[in-house]
Amino acid sequence: MTEVANVFLVDDQPAVLKAMARLLQSAGVSAVTFESAQAFLDSGNASKAGCLVLDLAMPDMDGMALQGKLTAMGSDLPIIFLTGHGSIDTGVLAMKLGAQDFLTKPVDADKLLAAVQTAFERNRLARLASAEKQVIQARLNSLTPRELEVLYLLVEGKLNKQVAAELGTVEKTIKVHRAKVMSKMDVTSVAALIHMLEKLKG
Repeated sequence: MTEVANVFLVDDQPAVLKAMARLLQSAGVSAVTFESAQAFLDSGNASKAGCLVLDLAMPDMDGMALQGKLTAMGSDLPIIFLTGHGSIDTGVLAMKLGAQDFLTKPVDADKLLAAVQTAFERNRLARLASAEKQVIQARLNSLTPRELEVLYLLVEGKLNKQVAAELGTVEKTIKVHRAKVMSKMDVTSVAALIHMLEKLKG
């Protein structure tokens, strides 16, 4: 079952929160509101599906500080920054640090909804990639130390007999290890194996 994507709204102005939540909900988008960056962090939603619509200027912890904390946590929630008095420089910096969009208040409804839909798609793809990486890592973890050695030598382009020579064994043994590696990694060729390992780096 696919997790429902939410827009997490963070703004220290209750009236702004209420207006944005009403706007999103009228468009059929689920919205959850928070009056501070800390309240959002404490909610445990950083790893959930959706996106973050975040006010840049807030007391205690501002939007950029929350962005930094989320990045450090490895959160893949796309961030749409809002500002009533932000400069272009701040917007550029926020985007360089990974923000998806930067909108000024009062927010244009169409621009916000378009940004949210783009963010949802970005988050969906990121979560799919993350899930795929977890599967690949679990397969790698299932290999024995010797199977891992064989895998990395195969990926380097070495033939069975070259792998055998490097590991001080016979080709027949390497063929057995190779078959186990292919089975556990669920691939049928070295090319597919290389492609799979590349995904871990992405």
